[in-house]
This record gives sequence, structure tokens and C-alpha cells, in this order.
Amino acid sequence: MAPLMDLVRTSTETDVEASWHSLSKCSDGLFKIWENLGGESLIGKEGLRRVLPVGDELLDFAERTHVMGILNLTPDSFSDGGKFQEVEAAVNQVKLLVSEGADIIDIGAQSTRPSARRLSVGEELERLVPVLDAVMKIPEIEGKLLSVDTFYAEVAAEAVSRGVHIVNDVSAGHLDPKILEGVRELGVPYIVMHMRGDPSTMQSDQNLQYEDVCKQVASELYSRVRSAEMAGIPLWRLIVDPGIGFSKDSKQNLQLLAGLSSVRREMSKTSVGASHMPMLVGLSRKRFLGEICNHASPVERDPATVSAATSAILGGAT
Repeated sequence: MAPLMDLVRTSTETDVEASWHSLSKCSDGLFKIWENLGGESLIGKEGLRRVLPVGDELLDFAERTHVMGILNLTPDSFSDGGKFQEVEAAVNQVKLLVSEGADIIDIGAQSTRPSARRLSVGEELERLVPVLDAVMKIPEIEGKLLSVDTFYAEVAAEAVSRGVHIVNDVSAGHLDPKILEGVRELGVPYIVMHMRGDPSTMQSDQNLQYEDVCKQVASELYSRVRSAEMAGIPLWRLIVDPGIGFSKDSKQNLQLLAGLSSVRREMSKTSVGASHMPMLVGLSRKRFLGEICNHASPVERDPATVSAATSAILGGAT
């Protein structure tokens, strides 16, 4: 329904904000009519679905939870740094992730570890392109989706030109002012993640100050959603990520995990459309899980990861 709503903007609008946002607040507005017809109770009936167009697929997050497998091409990832820098090793890992049920493979060549050196566009592409080209050739990838973890517009464009379906930006447009416009032109889904500062400053004392982590993450995340919208990316092509492990300490990560439903609820107070956006939550082997379970080694955190992922799904992760 949202793509149809994009057609009702007026010819006099000078920005990209579709008029259905304002119409939804009127007493006889479009969303009032929607509610009178039955609203959310209609989803799933008579073929009516809420979907996200990705490549040749229409993802229906109401059917089931989708799993993203992570391929780190970095030498210093906290969990598996250095294991998949060679093309053959990276391809074998993709095959393993697919065999274990991954729907989406997220490939990242830029480290987001605190204090990591930031790669240039050229350096990131040098790591990424050989692996991406090799992955695109394997039969196992047929029917699966690929995302690129980057905050550079040029890297996103190159990856999409080589077959990637989704752009996953941990900075939500903060680190490259060209990426929002670039994603708009690419016409692919865009993952907007919450993070304060950049990977080198995100864990500073200043960036860890929250009075209410769920409310503030919701507010700050929605401001990035609006920036993406204003750049011309439709709301129905956005996926939100609360950024567990980014600009949060262990206690705040737990509060956020337990309060995912309240994050969505807070966002819905500002935008009806945002209340049903797909939500990605990344938890695998993160440090705060190790602190809870007293497991210093990331490889020992898999049971905790499963428990945390289950909690996230119950909280609205899709």
C-alpha cells in the first residue's frame, strides 16, 4: 500500500515528503479510512500483504523471520577476523552460511571495531570486489540475497552494479554525505542503523550518555529515517537497525534488547509508516553476551546468541 501512497503527493510539493504523511493526521485522512476498513486485521486476507521489494523478490516479513549471515573480510573482526580474507575461504564460508539457513549474506570489508583504521574507497573495493565476483558465480547463491556493509556511496554503487541487492550502512548516512542520494539512485533497500559518532568515537563517555536508551534510540533513529526520506528514499525501502553494540554499553544493550517493541512504538508516535518497518538486529557473539555469561572467547557465545536472537524476534525483529 505504501508505494501507492507515494503517488498522491501534490504537484506543488518541492521536497520529497509524500503528502500521505500529512493526510494521515486528518480526521478523514487515508489512514483513518484504512483503520475504518479494518486496518492491520486485513493483512494476510484476500492476498493483501506488506512486502519489501528486494531484487526479484517480495519479502513478506509476516510469514517468518529472515536470517542474515555475516561475512567479514576484515583482518580484525572481534569474532572471526582474518579468517575470510582469501577468496576461496570467503566463498566456502558463504556456502556454509547458506547451508545453515541464511536468507541474506551481508558482506563487509570495512572494520567497525573501535579505533580501527578507516579504509579508503579504493582499499575497501580492493577487498570486496574479488570476493563479491566469486560469490556471484556459485550456484548456492541462487535465490539468496546479498547486502553490502558500507558507508561509502561509491562502494555501494559498485557492489549493486555487481549484483548486490541491499545497502547496509552502519552510519545511516553520517559518514558519507553522498550515500543517501546514491542509494536513492540505486533504487535498492537501505538499512539505517543507530550509532552515535563513528567507529572510533562511538564508545566514548559522551556517546554512552542516555536517560532512556529505548526512547532516545527511537528518536535518533527516526531522525535518520527522515533524512533518508528527504533524500528521496521511500519509507517502504528502509529497514531499521537499533545498533546493538554501537554507542551502547552492556547494560544499555540489554535494555535495548528487552525494549525493542518500545523502540518501534516510540517511532510510530512520529510516523504511522515507521511503525511497521522491517527491523534488523545484529547480536552474534557480541561482547555484552560474553560479559553476561562470563565467556571471554567469542566462539563460546553461540548459546547466548541464540537466546538473545529469540528475545529479539519476540520483540519485533524481522
